[in-house]
Amino acid sequence: MDRYALVIGGERIATSRFADVANPSTGAIVGRMPLATPADLDRAVQAAAAAFETWRLVPDAERAEACRRIAATIEAHAEELARLLTEEQGKPLNGLGSRFEIGGALAWTRHTADIELPVEVLQDGEAGRVELHRKPIGVTGSITPWNWPVMIACWHIIPAVRTGNTVVIKPSPMTPLSTIRLVELINEVLPAGVVNVVTGENEIGALMSSHPGIAKVSFTGSTPTGRKIMASAAATLKRLTLELGGNDAGIVLPDASPAEIAEGLFWSAFINNGQTCAALKRLYVHDSIYDAVCDELAAYARKVVVGDGFAEDSVLGPVQNRMQFDIVSAYVDEARAKGARILTGGEPAGGQGYFYPVTLVADVDHGCRLVDNEQFGPALPIIRYHDVAEAVRKANDNAAGLGGSVWGRDLEQARRVASQLECGSVWINKHGAIQPNAPFGGVKQSGIGVEFGAEGLKEFTTIQTVFC
Repeated sequence: MDRYALVIGGERIATSRFADVANPSTGAIVGRMPLATPADLDRAVQAAAAAFETWRLVPDAERAEACRRIAATIEAHAEELARLLTEEQGKPLNGLGSRFEIGGALAWTRHTADIELPVEVLQDGEAGRVELHRKPIGVTGSITPWNWPVMIACWHIIPAVRTGNTVVIKPSPMTPLSTIRLVELINEVLPAGVVNVVTGENEIGALMSSHPGIAKVSFTGSTPTGRKIMASAAATLKRLTLELGGNDAGIVLPDASPAEIAEGLFWSAFINNGQTCAALKRLYVHDSIYDAVCDELAAYARKVVVGDGFAEDSVLGPVQNRMQFDIVSAYVDEARAKGARILTGGEPAGGQGYFYPVTLVADVDHGCRLVDNEQFGPALPIIRYHDVAEAVRKANDNAAGLGGSVWGRDLEQARRVASQLECGSVWINKHGAIQPNAPFGGVKQSGIGVEFGAEGLKEFTTIQTVFC
């Protein structure tokens, strides 16, 4: 069984303690995660701080080229990373699974490498010249989740190093191995100490958010954890980028074609088995086409194969961990007890692995957890509405505000409805289609700051105004 190591200052650092990492499809142990100590974290921060003194002075063009070389290295090891990702996360190799995720990591890395933040001239005349310069912040901490571990690691790491910062990353203990390997590969390109990885249970993340040597924290994960990070970061006034939980609503207008939108609706909700922050989590359908949408969705869902990630015909894999499996099960069971109609799924088959069937739940409404909370798994509630204003009100009646969507043939009407949704991103006739050139972030309790594009890159800089 492979024992993985921390990567600190360009070196693989062995630990005295380890934790097993299991395949959620089979329960088989796929590797052993090193358990970092607080002293290991201190050493990683010190290595990153030392590397920052030289990395921040590297010319912008050279940092951009380094990011391109990181992309080339990831591409050369794409299949290795994809297979490791399937082993520990469970998602299929094919389709919208592990190979897709590595492809996304490549796309974001390459796009970010080419973004520039030139000096802005605010004034240049008789009264003098005023310039706005952007400077790196320092040591940045990255805390990543288990749903898209490699891609989100690149979302955090690449903008940081592109702008002259250094990084200490702590991946989820559920899926640490692919991130460790990613950092090993990045260290083949970058100077020692620019990117470091420490792994362990949640206490290491808590120490990062309060660590005086870390100037900024990027976190992707749940809203409750984001609140804790924000509180512990207050003592050092850290800069924060928090991409937190979503309970994204989609509204199907009465002029929509159920047959035309069924496939798009399905993958909007069930990409990565529903384990995606910006997946469709609540579907509001007008009464006039409600039954037809339910029928079309159920017919499509019945064709989707759920199985082991290494099986060629698997389209979706298991829920990644027992805790999330139990949450999905409890939410569906409560909805059923309150009178909801189960169109597909709803009954795990048992046996090994955290396999939960694709589950569509009709005749459900606010007041049950499947609607009110983020389920983060393969279960979609479908809510009937009679008036568009009612659907908008219900869609906005939630503390989350990450994404939303509107589905219909009249694009002008769809745009008008979309403009009323309280969310950081909104889509027309699709959902969750994020891009590396478009800022992404939440409103309300779905986060602080944005990622991607020039606006996301700016999050890793401080402003210095120069008066000449």
